[in-house]
Amino acid sequence: MPLTPPITDWATQPLRDRVVIVTGGAQGVGRGIAQAVLGAGGSVVIADLDADAGKACLKEWALPERAAFQRADVASERSVQALVKAALKRFGRIDGLVNNAGIAAAHGTPLAQMPLAEWQRRLSSLHGAFLCSKHALPALREHGGSILNIASTRAGQSEADSEAYAAAKGGLVAFTHALAISEGPAVRVNCISPGWITTDAWQAPARRRTPKLSRRDHAQHPVGRVGQPEDIGALAVFLLSDLSGFITGQDHVVDGGMTRKMIYAE
Repeated sequence: MPLTPPITDWATQPLRDRVVIVTGGAQGVGRGIAQAVLGAGGSVVIADLDADAGKACLKEWALPERAAFQRADVASERSVQALVKAALKRFGRIDGLVNNAGIAAAHGTPLAQMPLAEWQRRLSSLHGAFLCSKHALPALREHGGSILNIASTRAGQSEADSEAYAAAKGGLVAFTHALAISEGPAVRVNCISPGWITTDAWQAPARRRTPKLSRRDHAQHPVGRVGQPEDIGALAVFLLSDLSGFITGQDHVVDGGMTRKMIYAE
């Protein structure tokens, strides 16, 4: 019995006619995911606090019929509600949600000196995933949509003074499988945990830099190089599309094999 649709059709623009919200989508990994969605034939609403970076994306992409920007703070429920409303007004549907926004820096104040306000601020990515999922779910259920949470390999390993960041990313991994069980089969929920991804060239135009990476930096990875935002974007497209229709509740580590490599102190 032939496959329906044929595999060749699945692989051609797998997000055609799909609408995806990407939080923190104007720079770094988020921008890599947003560009990958566009490349896969989808439409994207990038949500970011940095309006200049968001507007720069729209100008550089030059795809006004398929790309939109909404300034949003994912830690604010009112702002998230406005984001979802704007996406529906612009495109009429939501098929995917990428919860990527959050504080990028892993290191913070030592725990014994950390104010509660800083702890709460550093958990913003977890709070944002909750709020965005809560308000996007009604639209996602209508079309058998998909949620993708962006965590980190820091959910499973740490350096000193990274407790809040690790807690936020670990929480996203657990949130993923819990929500997948609650919302299945109507909505699939997955997670990507990136390793070392260099984002210097994926910032707003005024802040772009050529990455300064040494041979040793690349050699730490079994694949022979540090990661790029497009590495995350490629997997994001797969997980947001019907190509991954039998995958939900999973955390996918994308780190060039780094966390599988034995490292000895020199």
